[in-house]
Amino acid sequence: MAEDKMKLENQICFSLYATTREMTKLYRPLLADLDITYPQYLVLLALWESSPLSVKELGGRLYLDSGTLTPMLKRMEKVGLIERYRSREDERKVLIGLTKEGRDAEQKAACIPDLLLENIDINEEEILQLQHTLQRMLEGAREKGEGL
Repeated sequence: MAEDKMKLENQICFSLYATTREMTKLYRPLLADLDITYPQYLVLLALWESSPLSVKELGGRLYLDSGTLTPMLKRMEKVGLIERYRSREDERKVLIGLTKEGRDAEQKAACIPDLLLENIDINEEEILQLQHTLQRMLEGAREKGEGL
């Protein structure tokens, strides 16, 4: 029984990792019309919910550090999806806002969640349960990780 714990397929981290990779592959053709990557899609999702956001707020929402986030934001700015600017209240704070093109992309992307669900064999109730479980895992891992 103890050796079963050490099998690759019994590792929750491997299941999460492999599922994430496969889900990202499914997103690729869905995002092709928008000409964005999956991480850029996540940035847009966060900004469609609330814009502008500071780089720090955006990084916190996406679990990304500024070293990963900044180059991606520069590329997104270059293609006209977002704009970066300094806060009037605090010049040290860089804000990220949507351009007209970035706001317009939301309409094009509105079908993506439904199209993705068509590609996986899971019903809405299972999705909600999985999201709840993963959110609890994420919060627990984040709490434990903050002390490290």
